[in-house]
Order: sequence, then structure tokens, then C-alpha cells
Amino acid sequence: MKLIDELKERVKEFKTDGYPMSIGEIINLYENREIIINPKFQRYFRWTDFQKSRLIESIFLGIPTPAIFVYQREDGVWELVDGLQRISTILEFVGKLRDENQLTSDGKAIIMPKLKLKATKLLPSFQDVEWEDEPTVDSAIPRSLQLDFKRSKIKVEIIQKESDVNAKFEVFERLNTGGTFLSPQEVRNCVLVMLREEWLVWLESLSKLESFQNCIPLTDRALDERYDMELALKYLGLMRYELQGRDVTDFLNDCVQDLFNVANIANNTEFENFKKLFDLLNAALGESSFRRFQGQKHTGRFLDSAFEPITIGLGSNLSDYDLSNSKDIELIKEKIESLWELPDFLNNMGSGSNAKIRIPRLIALGKIHFKK
Repeated sequence: MKLIDELKERVKEFKTDGYPMSIGEIINLYENREIIINPKFQRYFRWTDFQKSRLIESIFLGIPTPAIFVYQREDGVWELVDGLQRISTILEFVGKLRDENQLTSDGKAIIMPKLKLKATKLLPSFQDVEWEDEPTVDSAIPRSLQLDFKRSKIKVEIIQKESDVNAKFEVFERLNTGGTFLSPQEVRNCVLVMLREEWLVWLESLSKLESFQNCIPLTDRALDERYDMELALKYLGLMRYELQGRDVTDFLNDCVQDLFNVANIANNTEFENFKKLFDLLNAALGESSFRRFQGQKHTGRFLDSAFEPITIGLGSNLSDYDLSNSKDIELIKEKIESLWELPDFLNNMGSGSNAKIRIPRLIALGKIHFKK
């Protein structure tokens, strides 16, 4: 049976083990660099002090916490795949969390300030309490409670080194996609760190281009969740692959590995083409490039359904346009504005449109529309 054969094949890709470990053991592994938290992940450590305090409260009260997932490398070191916020909170609480992005003069990572707890519903006396190695004041966790804390256990699920090389990416994506603390693009960024960190740096450099940022007037929240990087990834993906009926989120998740794990996309030509595209759009319409055109003016917010056909349409015909030619700039402006008069374009716009149907139709339209 085909299903049984598929399951047998996929199961071979995941070799796992798991057992409870004391918090004290996990702290020791971290101090000895036998468990690694990738420093790039720390930008996604976004819990508030109250959320952190709730986790510490749960541990003290003996409330079970979800398992953490680690990937065992060939050298035996564990890479933390899922559980960043929990493990980072514990390390911050006991004063052991390193900031690998800030080094001392002798090249050692700076230790981040200890977490000062906030009052919780069940433990209001948590307010302003912190961990002290030699607790001598009322605001310190008593020694007996410190020992209880270190002896508390967390389940550790180990993705063993015999697993398929993509197993840790699959686990991370499954556990985090749709979560409340990481946006879909932040999950992809973490996966990119696992794949090849320089790819993430390159994608981020695209998203920071001034002309690109000028053309995508996003909210602060969208920028904080790295939606600008998602748009850059969407452009790169749609220029190369067809959606083929996939959900856009699934398509972009696949693009992370297809683009950056297989193709050598991070090159100067790719960068210059991306830059030229958004330099042209910025010169033509700037922040109005992807806004609705109606009544002789652009209004409203940034629209994904305009971004897709305009960028892929113009990008597919990029060699036809010259940034130094004012007539080309004016032509791009006219073509974007004339899109809003086309019934095929308007009929596929709007929040109620199905992206699986909308995107292929609008991209095909855009490729034709932006031909000279």
C-alpha cells in the first residue's frame, strides 16, 4: 500500500530519543557549551518579564512544562531546536544567559542581567525577587528553593545525529508555525540560521534596501515580525517556482529550503536585479507602488495582491527598462496605474480572493502587462 511505503520511508528520517533532565544539568550543559542556543535566535526572544515569571512560577509549583527539542550534532553537542524562550528564561533567571552578540575586550560573551521576577496571581511575593548565588536578603530566592528549582525536571527530546539532515528543520517548523510568539517569517529565519546563516544575512540585506522599504509602507508591527523579509522571499520564490495550488505559507516554507539549501541564489546578480527592480518602482511611485489607484490618486494601505503581479511582472521584464531613462520611469507609473482599469486585475483583487487562484492569474497578467 502506498501510504504504508511512504510512512516507512519517512520514519527512517527521524531517529529520536528522550528523557527528563534536571534544570541543574541543563544549566551545566549550557555553561560547558554542550548545548548551544544559536545567538541569532536571541533576537526572537520576546517574552515579557511577566511571561517569564509565569514560567518560573510553573516550575516552582511543579506544573509540567512542554518538552524541549535538541538536535545532536556529529560532535555530540546539542543544538536547541525548540524551547528557546523557556531555556533562555531559566538561564536569565539564574544569571547564566550569555549575549553572544556582545563581547568583552577579551572576546568573551557578556552575561545578560538577571531576571527580576514580577508578581503572579498565585505567587504575588515574586515581585522584584531575583536569584542570588549567596542569598542574604529578603529579595533573593532562598537557598532551599534554589535547590528545588535546580532539581526540577524538563523532558528533553533528542533528534539524533543519524536522522535525516532536514529533520531538525521539519521539527522546528512543525512546532512553531502558527505559534503566538513567532511570526511565520521569523520561523523561516530561524530555519535559515540552521541551513546557512549567510543566506539569512543576505535575505535581510535585500529587505533593508532603502528603495524596497520606501515602496512597502508597512506598520511597525509588520516590520517587527519581519514581514518585509517575507515579501522579499515571496518575490524570489514566485520568480522561480509556481504556486501549484499550495497555501502561500506552505509555499514560502518550501522556498526557504528550495532557494537557500539547493540553489546558489545569494549572488551579486540576484542582489543587483532586486535593487534595480525596487529602484525603478521607487522612482516611479514610491510608497504608492502597491496601493489602490482610484479617482486619479493612490489611496489606502499596502496590498499583497498588487505586490505580486507588479513585482513579478516588472521583474520578468526588467531588462527592458533603464533607471536613467525618465520615459521608462513614466511608463512604469502608467502601467501600474492602468492595471487598476483591467477587469481581470480587479476581479482577482480584494481580501476575499483565494490566493491559490489569485496569485497565478495575476502573475500571468503582470508578465504580459509590463512587456514594452
